[in-house]
Amino acid sequence: MTKPTPTSSLHTHLCFLLFLPPLLISHANSQSLQDQEQAVLLKLKSYLQSPPFLSHWIQSTSNTSHCSWQPEITCTNNSVTGLSLVHTNITLPVPPFICDLKNLTLIDLSYNNFTGEFPKAFYNCSKLQYLNLSQNSFDGKIPEDIDSLPRLQYLDLGANYFSGDIPAAIGQLQELRNLQLYMNNFNGSVPPEIGNLSNLNNQSLSFNTNLVPWNLPSNFTKLKNLKNLYIRGSNLNGELPGTLGEMAALEHLDLAYNSLNGTIPSGLFLLKNLSIIYLFNNSLSGNVSQVVEALNLSIIDISGNDLTGPIPEDYGNLTKLTELALFLNGFSGAVPASIGRLPNLKQFRVFINNLSGTLPPDFGRYSELEGFEVSGNRLTGKLPDHLCYWGKLSTLVAYENNLTGELPSSLGNCTSLTKVKVYDNGLSGNIPSGMWTAPNLIHVLMSNNSFTGELPEKMSGNLTRLEIRDNRFSGNIPTGVSSWNLKVFDAGNNLFNGTIPQELTALPSLITLSLDQNQLTGFLPSEIISWKSLNALNFSQNQLSGPIPAGLGLLPVITELDLSENQFSGQIPAQLGNLELSNFNLSSNHLSGKIPIEFENPAYDGSFLDNQGLCATRPSAKLSICNSQPRKSSKIWSTYLALILTLAILLSLLALSLSFFMVRAYWKRNRSDSDWKLTTFQRVNFRVSISTMIGSGGSGKVYCVPVNRTGDVVGI
Repeated sequence: MTKPTPTSSLHTHLCFLLFLPPLLISHANSQSLQDQEQAVLLKLKSYLQSPPFLSHWIQSTSNTSHCSWQPEITCTNNSVTGLSLVHTNITLPVPPFICDLKNLTLIDLSYNNFTGEFPKAFYNCSKLQYLNLSQNSFDGKIPEDIDSLPRLQYLDLGANYFSGDIPAAIGQLQELRNLQLYMNNFNGSVPPEIGNLSNLNNQSLSFNTNLVPWNLPSNFTKLKNLKNLYIRGSNLNGELPGTLGEMAALEHLDLAYNSLNGTIPSGLFLLKNLSIIYLFNNSLSGNVSQVVEALNLSIIDISGNDLTGPIPEDYGNLTKLTELALFLNGFSGAVPASIGRLPNLKQFRVFINNLSGTLPPDFGRYSELEGFEVSGNRLTGKLPDHLCYWGKLSTLVAYENNLTGELPSSLGNCTSLTKVKVYDNGLSGNIPSGMWTAPNLIHVLMSNNSFTGELPEKMSGNLTRLEIRDNRFSGNIPTGVSSWNLKVFDAGNNLFNGTIPQELTALPSLITLSLDQNQLTGFLPSEIISWKSLNALNFSQNQLSGPIPAGLGLLPVITELDLSENQFSGQIPAQLGNLELSNFNLSSNHLSGKIPIEFENPAYDGSFLDNQGLCATRPSAKLSICNSQPRKSSKIWSTYLALILTLAILLSLLALSLSFFMVRAYWKRNRSDSDWKLTTFQRVNFRVSISTMIGSGGSGKVYCVPVNRTGDVVGI
């Protein structure tokens, strides 16, 4: 047999390969690619230190494929085209071999802690269309040659620490449809070249507060395919381009929290596709366009500017409108009646403007109204009756107006209600009874009106703030107060009477309690159950009496205590001296005794006025000194003097009578006729002596008695 030569053997193998079926060749190439991709993926698993979430990445057998390693892997035609490692707490740099997966079109590494600069290793992913690196810890500058990824359609670098300028090369990514650069540390400029991205649909530069102040480039408005433009809080200055109204595809516009000035371009309200306008918290001024043809608008928030003029009547044609926020501006005139009939309106917020006139009566009747905020205007008339007609109203804020009448009856069956703030108006009448027990109610602020009625035994379990000062509420403080969960209870200057119930002291969360200027009587509860959070207590200007409870001195955080202008008596409990009070007033009561020494300093000089029985050991308290003799009034001293003189006269008369009887007894024993002969001189001398003795304090009568030659009285 002839031995084949090497040349003939090679020829034989080449001929064999030439006659292999194409399908077998394709299968061989595919198997080789799968083996290569699997090796890269297992290398990636090892690089990431074999985390538990990749435990299912196991070398495949002939019956399995790495394309089943989901959800991290996406395959097309048995080749890896997508890699998603989302929210997996990776803290390493991006592996440099990641693009050894040659067919990758999608890489999503969002919500991790990847570090380092922008990975240029991605440049080796020549087919890459989708790159999401958001919510990581990348830093440094975005590369100037970012356009080395020419096929990118989606680029999200948001919520990282990228700094410097936004590179102009981004404007060369002509396939880009979605650009997200929000929440970074950019401290340079924004390139106008972004306006060259003609295919761009979505763009966000929001919350880049360190950007150099910049104006919105006019060529941004040439982005005819742009639907969403978000540049909130990114140091945007200057006026809005008038060509903003040429962005025909625009649906969402958010330029809030910037320093924009000038007027709002009238063309903006003509865009047929526009549904959301956020221009709040800028310095925009002037009148708002009265012509509104953007009938797809669902949200208009232009609050917190310097806008003036009337609210456009055309807003009443926006049947898709769910939220209208015009607050903190200078709008004037009446609220258009047609706005009250909008079928989808949920939030109506126009507080702090110069609005006047009456409110449209149909608010709440045709839409499921949730928020109604009209405070700080000059509105008159009644609140609309149907505010909670659909049972959805959460907030009613109408304070500081000139509103009159009663609260809407629909509030009595409004379980969704959370806040009622109607203070500083002329409202009157009783509170709809069901309102007090609305299960979600947390704040009721109704001070400075003319409301009447009594407080209920039961309140909403979520109510923490009840302020009803300066009204005409009456009756007792209900004993059911112990079930309330109030933190603030201010009911001063009403007509409440009766005693303060023990149950009022059982509110452990209470911080402020004011019942001043009422008609409360009786003693304060001697035992305080739980006022561990109480910071301010005001019971002044009532008719409370009895002793001040020593338990007040044991309240751990109280700093304000006012019991003035009552009828409290007795001594001030020594325990009050342990308190650190910034506001303390016990004036105009009937207190007595020594004040606690802790209050003997100038800071409390006005705390004890008009308590006649109080004293101090130091003169600084403007009280009498406790160890000094009390000064007597002139009337009392005169009375004492008269009593002393009267007593002296009586004693003198008694002495005279005793002397008379003694002389008479002596005379009887030694009687003689010659003893009755008295000379004129002797009589006069006797009269003078007796008159001198008793005339100055008695009646001035003269008594004559016998005397002998020596002038001695001898008897009658």
